[in-house]
Amino acid sequence: MIYRRKQGSTSVPSGYYRFENVRGGGTLFGFGTGEFVRLRDEYGAEWNGTAEPQGDNVIRYRFSNQHGKTISGMSDSCGILLRDERGNAWRGFIE
Repeated sequence: MIYRRKQGSTSVPSGYYRFENVRGGGTLFGFGTGEFVRLRDEYGAEWNGTAEPQGDNVIRYRFSNQHGKTISGMSDSCGILLRDERGNAWRGFIE
């Protein structure tokens, strides 16, 4: 049986992430490298998460903080849309 190494590069973009609550009153910002993303909110809480490629230019994001709260969502060529546990929408982009 022949084994191949997994390619080192991923299709997940690296860069500065910025999200804003659609209703206003909240921001998330931080940096992501490959499939690992670390964000902070306006209160200083840290959100750790992953970015998983799903196929044709679609990426699934999952974040959680130290208090057990979660935010998850998808991205496409237009931007990123996340929803938290209360149903609030967060729109964002990668610079």
